[in-house]
Amino acid sequence: MSKTFFSAISLLLAAQAMGQTNVLYPEIQIKTAVMAAPAEKREGAKVYGYAADGSFKVLRAGNNDMVCIADDPKKDDINVSCYFSGLDAFMERGRVLAKEGKNPKEIFDIREKEVKDGKLMMPKQSSTLFALSGSKDNYDTASGDLKNGYLRYVVYIPFATAESTGLPLKPDVPGMPWIMDPGTHRAHIMINPAKP
Repeated sequence: MSKTFFSAISLLLAAQAMGQTNVLYPEIQIKTAVMAAPAEKREGAKVYGYAADGSFKVLRAGNNDMVCIADDPKKDDINVSCYFSGLDAFMERGRVLAKEGKNPKEIFDIREKEVKDGKLMMPKQSSTLFALSGSKDNYDTASGDLKNGYLRYVVYIPFATAESTGLPLKPDVPGMPWIMDPGTHRAHIMINPAKP
């Protein structure tokens, strides 16, 4: 058996003793999280994940422009994401507001106002997020490998509209780029490739 396997088992046993049976070893969380990033960005990406007590924390400091988020052990199935570091303040503000108990509409409205007021900065250029999802049935908690994952793409273009980009408001076929939340701070291009 590998050293990683035994390390993962040790952490799982420690977490179970603390009442957190679903928190994975940090190296496994990191391996899974960076699968959402382009290959050349994975090694240097900053990674947020979960401590044995379930708290959200930085698991690895990065040295490039990519930030990755590990799978939330409290949620069903596997969902990890990586995004351009210029989006980190926007993402962190959303996490803080969610922790305060704000619902998605409240989070949207608060961040919209803060961006318009100049209190929360969004990147001036287009900024990409990569989201990888999959079934827990296809996930190996000992190795961090995910089979049959689905990767989709989001490109933030604050305050852009269908008219300013030529993008449709919904896709005509799978994989067609379209604009969501047009005219707002969170305007973004959605690209959802066809599923096999």
